[in-house]
Amino acid sequence: MQYRKLGRTGLFVSELCLGTMTYGGKGFWAMMGDLGLDAVAEQLRTAVDAGVNFIDTANVYHEGESEKLVAAGIAKLGLSRETLVLATKARGRMGPGPNDAGLSRKHLLASVDASLRRLGTEYIDLYQIHGVDHATPLEETVDVLAEIVRSGKVRYVGFCNLPAWTAMKALAIADRKGLPRFVSAQMFYAIAARDIEHEIAPLAQDEGLAILPWSPLAGGLLSGKFNPGQAGPEGARRTAFDFPIVDKDRAFACVDAMRPMAQVRDVSVAQIALAYLLHKPFVTSVLIGARTQAQLVDNLASTAVKLTADELKLLHEVSALPPSYPGWMVEWQNGRDRNGDGSARA
Repeated sequence: MQYRKLGRTGLFVSELCLGTMTYGGKGFWAMMGDLGLDAVAEQLRTAVDAGVNFIDTANVYHEGESEKLVAAGIAKLGLSRETLVLATKARGRMGPGPNDAGLSRKHLLASVDASLRRLGTEYIDLYQIHGVDHATPLEETVDVLAEIVRSGKVRYVGFCNLPAWTAMKALAIADRKGLPRFVSAQMFYAIAARDIEHEIAPLAQDEGLAILPWSPLAGGLLSGKFNPGQAGPEGARRTAFDFPIVDKDRAFACVDAMRPMAQVRDVSVAQIALAYLLHKPFVTSVLIGARTQAQLVDNLASTAVKLTADELKLLHEVSALPPSYPGWMVEWQNGRDRNGDGSARA
């Protein structure tokens, strides 16, 4: 297991992060998984023994039950809080009232205190906004996150699922006012869903943000267990909930390309898909979540998979995104009359 800096901070996190969306079994989230305390403790033990020090959850997962189970699992195993990097999120609906969702000052202040209670800790290492809230001015959100950091309840702040322009606006607000800025971007990223390479990845590299891919197997579609035109395996998450959105033709083409690479190494297709992301220079830590212990063990083994330059080139080509504007125009203009360092061509 390798450890990488979380953006521009001095905090080191494992290259794989244990996701906890399968912990609980309440409400809408039950279709993702329904692991109880014993299974959660087993996953935590396995992940920590493999070198994972980064655990990600969210207040909305299973109506708060995921955070409680993470805390209970840590306590049951007697793990040291100081050796772990705990991340959680806020934005989603946590009650029936009009102010029980969003990124307002009221909701975030209430949410961080509730998460601290459920996690049984005095501080959260990485507190992430879970998406866009059109009802709340972005400046209000940036201001209250700064207040939460200054209070000592949170060490760093990050975001999930933001458009690049929104993220950059938030960074600019923080810089203008001398406030703590986002250090990470947790985004949907998989070999068959490379959309963030258009805008978010360049932004992250320019601004020193850590990219934390969620759903790196596209909801299981890249596990190699699905086939075109056929129903998925019984009990598989994507069989019950066809999410996240992905170009399935591209996904199955990627699986076809990865399968021989997996066979020659005697590993799973899922390990190849995860290894592809781990080879990306802008990726800091890949979130893995598992419904079973076998899935977790298999995912953890992906850190040992090293792809050759030719294999990476093949996977890059088969998973290529269609050109988008203004990206293709920027590339064309700079390739035509600029060198790679920005200097003029003769």
